[in-house]
Formats: sequence, structure tokens, C-alpha cells
Amino acid sequence: MNELTFRKESIGLGKRKQAIARVFIIPGDGKLIINNLIGQQYLQYNETYLNLIWSPLEKLNLQHQFNIIVSVKGGGLTGQTEAIQLGVARQLCKLDSRNRTILKPLGFLTRDARIKERKKYGLRKARKAPQYSKR
Repeated sequence: MNELTFRKESIGLGKRKQAIARVFIIPGDGKLIINNLIGQQYLQYNETYLNLIWSPLEKLNLQHQFNIIVSVKGGGLTGQTEAIQLGVARQLCKLDSRNRTILKPLGFLTRDARIKERKKYGLRKARKAPQYSKR
């Protein structure tokens, strides 16, 4: 599906590490499409990732009532999966404000702010220093 057919209000934005996911939820029969690929194929048939994405819908008993269409970029599969999960949860709250009271205590609406720390000068990595020599 072409993402240009969706309005800006219907986007659920999710971010995690370097990954940014734009999520669209439309009425359907429970299909997952990520970057114009079948969700299972994109996530390399990893059940953990698939369960993570569908978990907000499962908590609301809506897993076979909506199709999820996602445009995601940046990061790795784990970061992308968690970004998609946040986008799905935010989009469900836009559809019905009563969903927020169910999803918020379960932690689905919390943005994980941990990102990679920058490298500092004089160090090998963000905190790894060169070996200390006494003499």
C-alpha cells in the first residue's frame, strides 16, 4: 500500500534507539506489512519480535480486527520492533481514548529514551579508556 494515501493524523510514531517507525492501523484481518514486505519475512520469522508487535492488540483483544502497515528505518531489528510496538500502542490510543487506561499501566506507551552514548576525545569508546601505564 502506498503510504501517501494515509492522513498525517492516522500515523502512530514510535522511536527506539536509532529506529523510527511510522505505523498505520486499518480495519482488517490481522496482517502485518513492514516496508512493503510480509511482517514475518521482514522480521526473519522471529516469534519474539512478532509477539512484541502484536502484544498491545492482544491485551485489548483486537489482534484479528486490524491490519498493521509500517514504514520503518534506522537501527536494527530489535530497535525497529520496539519502535513499531510503541507506534501501534500510540495509534490504538488515537483510535479510542479508553485504550490508554489499559495500555499505560502495562508500559506500552513509555518511550525508552536510552540511546548510544557519544565517544569522548582521549577515550577509545564512550567510557573505555586506554590502558594506564605507571612508568
